[in-house]
Amino acid sequence: MRIGIFFGGQSREREISFAGGRTVYDNLDKSIFEPLLIFVDSLGNFIQLDWHLAYKGTIRDFYPPVDFLPPSPNGFQVYLESIDIKDDTTLNDIISKIGTRIEPHQLSRMMDMAFLALHGPYGEDGNLQGLLEWYNIPYTGAGILPSAIGVNKVVQKQLLQSNNFNIPNYKVIDKHTIDNSDIDELSKDLQKQFGFPMVVKAPNQGSSIGVTIAKDISQLREGINRALFKKAVDLISWKSFSAFEKKSFIARIVDIREGIGMPLYLESEIIQHPEELWHRLDELAAENIASVMLTSTNSEEELLIEQFIPGKEFSCIVIQNEDGAPLALPPTEIIKRQDIFDYRAKYLPGISRKETPINLPDSQIEAIREECERLFKDLHFDVYARIDGFIQEDGKIFLNDPNTTSGMLPSSFFFHQAAEIGLNPSKFLSYIIRTSLKARIRAGKQNHRYQHLLQRLDKAIKESAQQADEKITVAVIMGGFSSERHISVESGRNIYEKLASSTKYLPIPIFLTGDESKHLLYQLPVNIMLKDNADDIKEKIEKNYRHPLLDSIAHEARAITEKYVGAVGFDILPLTYEALAKKVDFAFIALHGRPGEDGAVQKELDQYHLPYNGSGVESSQITINKFETNKILREHGLLVANHRLVYQEEFEHDAETLLDEIEAGFEYPLIAKPADDGCSSAVKKIKNRQELMAFAQQIFRPGIELLEHECRVLNLKENEEFPQKKFFLIESLIAKDDALHFLEITGGILTHLEHDSIAYEVFHPSEALAAGEVLSLEEKFLAGEGQNITPPRFDKDPVKSVAIGKAVKSELEKVARILNIEGYCRIDAFVRVYEDRTETIIIEVNSLPGMTPATAIFHQSALNDYKPYEFIDAIITYGMQRNLKPA
Repeated sequence: MRIGIFFGGQSREREISFAGGRTVYDNLDKSIFEPLLIFVDSLGNFIQLDWHLAYKGTIRDFYPPVDFLPPSPNGFQVYLESIDIKDDTTLNDIISKIGTRIEPHQLSRMMDMAFLALHGPYGEDGNLQGLLEWYNIPYTGAGILPSAIGVNKVVQKQLLQSNNFNIPNYKVIDKHTIDNSDIDELSKDLQKQFGFPMVVKAPNQGSSIGVTIAKDISQLREGINRALFKKAVDLISWKSFSAFEKKSFIARIVDIREGIGMPLYLESEIIQHPEELWHRLDELAAENIASVMLTSTNSEEELLIEQFIPGKEFSCIVIQNEDGAPLALPPTEIIKRQDIFDYRAKYLPGISRKETPINLPDSQIEAIREECERLFKDLHFDVYARIDGFIQEDGKIFLNDPNTTSGMLPSSFFFHQAAEIGLNPSKFLSYIIRTSLKARIRAGKQNHRYQHLLQRLDKAIKESAQQADEKITVAVIMGGFSSERHISVESGRNIYEKLASSTKYLPIPIFLTGDESKHLLYQLPVNIMLKDNADDIKEKIEKNYRHPLLDSIAHEARAITEKYVGAVGFDILPLTYEALAKKVDFAFIALHGRPGEDGAVQKELDQYHLPYNGSGVESSQITINKFETNKILREHGLLVANHRLVYQEEFEHDAETLLDEIEAGFEYPLIAKPADDGCSSAVKKIKNRQELMAFAQQIFRPGIELLEHECRVLNLKENEEFPQKKFFLIESLIAKDDALHFLEITGGILTHLEHDSIAYEVFHPSEALAAGEVLSLEEKFLAGEGQNITPPRFDKDPVKSVAIGKAVKSELEKVARILNIEGYCRIDAFVRVYEDRTETIIIEVNSLPGMTPATAIFHQSALNDYKPYEFIDAIITYGMQRNLKPA
């Protein structure tokens, strides 16, 4: 079946839709489906997207294309709506750079069915569903009516109330009333009506966009503006900002999720580009204007005020069984570290926790499920829905914000709860497509054609299930016990999912825990693998307890699981390396830092002749140590930062003398970081002695808990990982100096065996743009966050840029050869471009780079025509050729 995946869109959730569409594209069972990418841009154009671009980190990394971007001295990335498009010819030229523009009437000739991964207005509200029905294209998810209901929170409240569901007290206030009211008087009236805290919402947004829990008058006023996508700018403060502070301030304002977005009104003047906004704020500040109001050109016309409901927060996916009746999957409790389950908490692993089922008596869990099933039925939903709510101590259930499209990132509730009945992401997507086709048949349109499609699909599903025994078995080892364990799980899940949707491999998830003296291995069922982070997985292994209600729900769903996977198992199986070698054909090490990149796991696998990905033991032992790596590279004539190690013993013996010694050899600012960890863990730009002291005390702290004073000094985020070490690395800050151009890059390499010798395929590196002082965890791994430009902008002249790129790639290959890198790697560096030369200063080498869906190495491999699965396949092929497992 040809499946057109609709993703991107016009809403503020377009980046999550973009990442979700990519997840669907990668996870569709390739023995059944032929996926086609239909990117919907922010003006509503349908574009058959060049598949390479689906692996960019954000939409703004490729669209609008760089050729059409206005100059931006401060490096702002923008969406299409910030471009002045004068005519349709220009628009067609822009679109032709990324794919082919598709008119709606052409869609039915291109696909058998549409998979809708769009969120919010124009995708989740019935608009697109209606268009597809007009052109007789079946689609996934809910029909027109429930979609229209599902996107409007005000209509939802009215329908829930009329169907006797518990809802919080609420009030809808239109924008005209707010604009013509005294905001202080309005806030006082709301305080009398609702008390604090109260919830302020934008009625037509998802992903917690435009939501505030207001605890006082000040937060209420701020929440009202937030929900209406307005922002008052204090120009007196603006005057005092540094250039960096101004850039950060503008970046927050133009962010479509947390800020206002572009274009916007500055009072009544339309501003299209961030640079223009910066310029106008400077002008107005110079005129001694005290403040201005910024408002989105796509703002809400009303806002929703709700009574705050204390209690446990949950989310429940409801699907339809084989007979079309609603079936609630086990509800998940959302354990937040802050008031709102916001965008970052929803989509970055390790920030929040999800507990499935919610920690309540069975009777209350069943009551939640029954209410969710009743809502699904009463609001006429189809196929699936995600229903959120709260349950109070007395058992009273409040349902709110039913969604007809769920987020489809690997960590989303959508896949998380489906795994509890035994469906991995690939199988669950097959279920969604088949059930959606049945729902369209029930609607009484195109019945004969859709029935024929259904028969074809059923035959293909049956044949796919019979192919499992013929596949190569791959253990995907993830987790570990370092500060990089959460990203390792995200990488491992991504590898698992790519292999699970293939016709060649059968992946088996393996979790590694323990310590450096003894590695403990466990084969995981898919429901445990999809827990939110490594600590959750470890906790489930240690308890080794499955809630009886989960088995009961899995039994209710047995007709579904038998069709797609056959027998389902939920046991956690302890393994030794020897037992693992007997069980699988290959081990894919998806670990980062220690163990994994230090050669320890490789040494064990070598003992049992089990082939694996990446470099061998000796090379791994070198590259894990940033100090040793740079020392070797310097001896071979490569450029590296000036560096030294700082040991706990010398710090505790005489801290002041040690700091004097460091300051004699290094100027502030300098870089401090662990010598054997990655993923931006504890990498800090140190600007003075106080910060250096705090860094040392934090990394050498005696207990696991972070030191509060040092957290404040180092400006650590809540829940930020900061490992404990016996030593750390100091490096000189690499700066532009007198170079014409200066940029940070990250470059991937893939190796091949040619006539028993290693051939290095060096990808185009990516230019990495940091919003802060160093690249953050979010920028490296969270979909929609990082700014990576591939290939980098080495020079404005394309010919010169290519020549510089070749020189940089040559240096990266030298690094790989000197360190005897095998399989693949990622090398981080700074590049200084001069009139007569180029300097490439190596930062570090990752022998097992992050393999999360949003990481830059997939953007780079795509430019060399590798889809992520094909890149992973090439890595496995090299590993098997290097060390074939004996018969």
